Amino acid sequence: MSGVPPERLSRAFVELADTLTGEFDSADLMHRLTEHCVELLDVDAAGLLLADPAEAHPVLRLVASSTERARVLDLLQLQDEEGPSLECYRTGEIVSTSGSDEIHRRWPHFAEAAGDLGFAEVHAVPMRLRERTFGSLNLFRAEPGLTTAEAHLARALADVTTIGLVQERTLRQREALNEQLRGALDSRVAIEQAKGVLAERLDLDVEEAFAALRRYARSRSLRLNDVARSVVSGSLRLDDLRAGASH
Repeated sequence: MSGVPPERLSRAFVELADTLTGEFDSADLMHRLTEHCVELLDVDAAGLLLADPAEAHPVLRLVASSTERARVLDLLQLQDEEGPSLECYRTGEIVSTSGSDEIHRRWPHFAEAAGDLGFAEVHAVPMRLRERTFGSLNLFRAEPGLTTAEAHLARALADVTTIGLVQERTLRQREALNEQLRGALDSRVAIEQAKGVLAERLDLDVEEAFAALRRYARSRSLRLNDVARSVVSGSLRLDDLRAGASH
């Protein structure tokens, strides 16, 4: 790693942190992380497992691999529920092993597969922010020898990628919330207008007009906002709402 030009390190960190552009692609970011690991660290392959937030009890899913061998080994860990990646995710700590004896002792099935695929050393680095662990970055070597400096750099790459992902997710959530709030405000305007139309044309008080509006929407499984807009635009027959108002 000592021979890596500083500009290459800088470019890698900038790419992994730049998640706020309109062209941001989370899948591509994951693959870039594994590629940067192989490019900047003395490792033969890298893989990335992330927890699926859609699950009631989040489980790891394979999201990126730098080589087919890494992909196979990571999938095997998930299938057998055994290996450094799962331990790393559970503990939120770096898991490092070197030498076939140690790997065989800790994860016999994983060790056999790793040996068959040509790997003798493995490191699992948590994708972690504060107290929450989102996944595991996995580094594979054919021969033991990852340096302490390289391990620290791997952790830094994982950290900046995790921050970028969380930042992007938070922004999307905020934007979604803003859209929901704007939608609610817009809906309120349409509903108030519709209540006024119904109150005037059907000779109802405002509460009766709103009840008729809701009853009509619910009975037909329609959105209240859509019904209100139809009333305001004149595309909905008021006689149908008049019938509902009498119930």
